[in-house]
Amino acid sequence: MKQNFSMVAKTFFGFEDVLATELKKIGAVNVQKGIRSVSFEGDKGFMYKANLSLRTALKILKPITQFKIRNEHDYYRKIYDFHWHSFLEVNQTFAITATLQTELFNHSQYVALRAKDAIVDKFRAQQGRRPNVDVLHPDLQIHIHIQKNDVIISLDSSGESLHHRGYRSVTNIAPINEVLAAGMLMMSGWEGQCDFLDPMCGSGTLLIEAAMIACNIPANIHRKEFAFEKWKDFDADLFDTIFESCLKNKRISLSDFRIRQGTFGGG
Repeated sequence: MKQNFSMVAKTFFGFEDVLATELKKIGAVNVQKGIRSVSFEGDKGFMYKANLSLRTALKILKPITQFKIRNEHDYYRKIYDFHWHSFLEVNQTFAITATLQTELFNHSQYVALRAKDAIVDKFRAQQGRRPNVDVLHPDLQIHIHIQKNDVIISLDSSGESLHHRGYRSVTNIAPINEVLAAGMLMMSGWEGQCDFLDPMCGSGTLLIEAAMIACNIPANIHRKEFAFEKWKDFDADLFDTIFESCLKNKRISLSDFRIRQGTFGGG
């Protein structure tokens, strides 16, 4: 049996219940609701499945260490002492994001900068070289959260926010966020049990998400990549197996309902 580990799914405020229900439905264990997040446990394959399947998650984070700090020096030293070589090679790139609820620091970008300093200093000391930062397409995306004196360091398994489904090549001006659209639909009880009409469809996000729910199409099955595909322990065969299994319950026929868009002004 593969070992389970803790993960955190991030979402919008108010969607915690919907996301928790989604997680339980696909097999997550020890599901615990937070504020704009839901924690859960699963193995590596389940992490792949969560990224592919969840409609109301923005990110799936995998915590890798946590500790307490007293000051900035303490923060730097504990990040420096962590075994980064287990996750990052010197010839790879990385990026860091941070969120704060603490009086120890005033700015999240400074927290990210000091963490970057600690990581590259550790590599320089051990190998004489350092990995570079790439904020656009990093090989490893690190997320740091500080709550008072508690620090949690996680790997971002998703990369680009999961509202980027991958089914669009172009988009309209100010479209509704796909996660927001899916959450609204799921809170309404929509499962494809009746006709669906969106009289002011704009770029069609509600219609697309409604159709995907009705057909049981995994939310992110069209995405080109996830951050975990660049991880050192990425299992391509396992991912392919999970990908195929996510499609097995797809309902292909749309004969039992209609999804229609409306226009005004004869447009």
